[in-house]
Amino acid sequence: MSDYVQVSTAAPTHEAAMTLAGGATAARLAAGAQVTGPVASVFWHLGEQDTSEEWQVLLYTTTDRYPQLEAYLLHAHPWDNPQVTAVPIVHGSTAYLAWIRRTVEGE
Repeated sequence: MSDYVQVSTAAPTHEAAMTLAGGATAARLAAGAQVTGPVASVFWHLGEQDTSEEWQVLLYTTTDRYPQLEAYLLHAHPWDNPQVTAVPIVHGSTAYLAWIRRTVEGE
């Protein structure tokens, strides 16, 4: 298992996405975040297929900090059931990965 993950979620507005990214990095739950968008989303919600424009948020953290990051995102998110997923970072530059660890560990 990788020691590092890229966590993603989406938000309804640029402002909401930046708030999530800023809060996570300020609390050192993530070393950094990227906000992109708008992106077009197609999904099922309340038994119906729907579409919307959303802003994607990518956050970078360690597997040890993931549970706290997930809890923050679920609490701070404007949606009741937001997408919060993580994929392992299987390769990365040694210096970048060390920076993630130092940052989220508060050194």
